[in-house]
Amino acid sequence: MSKQKLELTWIGKEKRPKLEPRILLEDPNKSYHAKHRVTDSDIFDNRLIFGDNLLALKALEQEFTGKVKCVFIDPPYNTGSAFTHYDDGLEHSIWLGLMRDRLEIIKRLLSDEGSLWITIDDNEAHYLKVVCDEIFGRNNFLCDIAWEKRYSPPPDTKDFGYVHDHIIVYRKSLSFRRNLLPLTEDQSGRYKNPDNDPRGSWKAMDYTCRYSADERPNLFYPIRQPNTGEEIFPKRTRVWAMSREVHEKNEREGRIWWGVKGTNSVPALKNFFSEINQGMMPMSLWKHTLAGHNQDAAKEMLGLYGHDVFSTPKPERLLQTVLHVATKPGDLVLDSFAGSGTTGAVAHKMGRHWIMVELGDHIHTHIIPRLKKVIDGEDKGGVTESTGWQGGGGFRYHYLAPSLIVNDRWGNPVINPEYNAAHLAEALCKLEGFTYAPSEVQWWQHGYSSERDFIYVTTQNLSAEQLQALSDEVGSDQSLLVCCSAFRGVTAAKAAERWPNLTLKKIPKMVLARCEWGHDDYSLNVANLPMAKPDPEEPAAAPEADNKKSKNRKVAAANLNQGGLFGENE
Repeated sequence: MSKQKLELTWIGKEKRPKLEPRILLEDPNKSYHAKHRVTDSDIFDNRLIFGDNLLALKALEQEFTGKVKCVFIDPPYNTGSAFTHYDDGLEHSIWLGLMRDRLEIIKRLLSDEGSLWITIDDNEAHYLKVVCDEIFGRNNFLCDIAWEKRYSPPPDTKDFGYVHDHIIVYRKSLSFRRNLLPLTEDQSGRYKNPDNDPRGSWKAMDYTCRYSADERPNLFYPIRQPNTGEEIFPKRTRVWAMSREVHEKNEREGRIWWGVKGTNSVPALKNFFSEINQGMMPMSLWKHTLAGHNQDAAKEMLGLYGHDVFSTPKPERLLQTVLHVATKPGDLVLDSFAGSGTTGAVAHKMGRHWIMVELGDHIHTHIIPRLKKVIDGEDKGGVTESTGWQGGGGFRYHYLAPSLIVNDRWGNPVINPEYNAAHLAEALCKLEGFTYAPSEVQWWQHGYSSERDFIYVTTQNLSAEQLQALSDEVGSDQSLLVCCSAFRGVTAAKAAERWPNLTLKKIPKMVLARCEWGHDDYSLNVANLPMAKPDPEEPAAAPEADNKKSKNRKVAAANLNQGGLFGENE
């Protein structure tokens, strides 16, 4: 029987947006850096991006493809609480499409050693896993972690006390290697040194194993008790755990423990703390004692802002646990649903590079103030103490540039007048696959795609004489893509024959069919969805009620876009 590929189908799955790869513009007034270096490992080039997160991911694609070690996202959970008057199937389908579009870019951004971590609840977890299977491959699914987000059931529980969220984990490829989690105080406290061994603390380990003498006859042999001279055999149902040769080596190295008085009749192996892996394997169940819970997060919010502004934020210990497993200091972490900024705050304290994206206004009212406290060493909560954080580093604030192409008053597509010459050159470099890097020597080099292939952008109409001069400067051993408003005195075919080192393209005609221009919002905008047919027996709502519901839907739309200020899953 041939293998069939199973796929999840939903309304509109075949539709994919033609995303415009926007450029990112920095606002130095909102960027922030420590006044002085605290340590030699301070990181200053982190990025905080304001804008639609799908467009932002597309904007990052050229520079960061294959460079992100860990992506953690806390997307909208799609609980349905804002969809009383809308067709549930349509809402569900749009959610899946929005996630699919983002996950496809995220996969490209991840390095081969990278991993993706998604927090979600039962409303969409199982559908989301199938979508991730399609994008990342089922063989790259690592774990569905149950995170204990609360340690007691909600007071209004009727059926089941729902106390956990899912954390769905995928790797980019087989190159992924997880790290061990730090040992807890309880685990490390089990190691003692009652005999003052110079090798340090140790823990007694069983000297036998589960095999019988019939199964492992070579492990059934006598051991001489050094102090009593007694010859000791293991039980026939449970033989020694190591061969005679390994036992003799243990004796020579003083690794066998015969009790405080040295007269025990059963030996134990001294397992030294200094020789074990300094950590524990991450498991599929994360108790709140390991990774924190919602009340921890609420207290952190109160400590930062003095009031409860995020309904269900994620605790810093959860992010710390994820980053311990998935990254090492210096690695790059991405969160495209920044919410309250927990990912960036924790990554900063742990010495990781980070990128966060958020569209909501709380990026200015809450995230930036929070990050400033971290950088200034004034954030005393969360994982500050466990990481030994004392401040330092910084971030650069960017925002998405407006759409490159707009319509003039007659409806004709033209270059957006908000673009200056430098921004236009950078945008066309990105659209054409060039790295934007204006030369200080050659005025016609705005970017490059190889050591000998360059791009030049101008809004001028170039004459044949100007093109000839440009061709002479470029030389026969290099090539140049010339983007201009028009060229006079020669056809495109003749130009290719006359100047083989030049490729001529007209602005904006060269890019008109590339993208969906002027589309600034790829979120689930509830207010724009088709209305479900009203129940004929349901009385008409009062105008005041309709206005209130409309307002609630707009708030819900903002939440669904980025996991926003009043989100279900912040």
